[in-house]
Amino acid sequence: MQQTTNTILMVRPASFRMNEQTAVNNYYQQSLKDMLPAAINAKAQQEFDVFVVKLQQNGIKVIVVEDAKEPDTPDALFPNNWISFHENGDVAIYPMFAENRRLERREDVLETLEKEGFKIENVIDYTEAEEEQIFLEGTGSMILDRQNRKAYCAISPRAEEELFIEFCEDFEYTPIIFTANQTVQDSREAIYHTNVMMCIAETFAVICLSSIDDKKERKNVVKNLKSDGKEVIDITEKQVQQFAGNMLQVIGKDNKKFLIMSTSAYNSLTAMQLQKIEKHATIIHSDLTTIETCGGGSARCMMAEVFLPKK
Repeated sequence: MQQTTNTILMVRPASFRMNEQTAVNNYYQQSLKDMLPAAINAKAQQEFDVFVVKLQQNGIKVIVVEDAKEPDTPDALFPNNWISFHENGDVAIYPMFAENRRLERREDVLETLEKEGFKIENVIDYTEAEEEQIFLEGTGSMILDRQNRKAYCAISPRAEEELFIEFCEDFEYTPIIFTANQTVQDSREAIYHTNVMMCIAETFAVICLSSIDDKKERKNVVKNLKSDGKEVIDITEKQVQQFAGNMLQVIGKDNKKFLIMSTSAYNSLTAMQLQKIEKHATIIHSDLTTIETCGGGSARCMMAEVFLPKK
């Protein structure tokens, strides 16, 4: 099993803005009051396009799907929450917390991948859980260690424990469950997505250990990462707010390993942290300021990794 892929699916935004339905528990979102919606979307498209070119210049294959103006899907550029692709040809479709995010799920995305020569064997659909207000937002909610068949999940309103365990049974992962918090106006609130505070690469992991308040849970997470031979690179809560946990390792030309992040994440890291990362992978960063500010998500959220077999 491979931990990293050289093929990424991305969705170019058509009506990006701050999504009022997700802002209730995503404390990273802010509104840009002095900018018109059309200007915000244009800026997000510009950031998206520059980001895609940077990936492609380094030999990473990017499949871009255009979002449509209708239905209104302000968060469509974060496809990793509703779909994931697996080496055995399985595709998982996930239940989403915000009602307007459920409209992001599109059949034609699968058709696009098939046209690109990928083979889809089964679609495992968990979306019925929405009827019971149960959610599991894909590789936002879960960090998959595909090599070691472990899945890490910080339980939150968008990541329900029983459904996470069901996913792990279906896809043969060992579940590693914990709670990750952040300080919001003097109280500790659940971090909405695990991939904001944690990234697992082939030989290392970037994680905000201080967000795991329970010492036993924290110890268990570290023990699992270290026993799988990963160097643990700890980041602070302040760095998490700059999206330093929201990274993804991918493969570029000549099998070169890259770690993808935003420029704000890159700028928040210390020289020591950068040195540790650069022993394992070359960093690519891109300015995603508008997307991060309004969307409350960053580079990792924008990339759905394609692990499907070729036909």
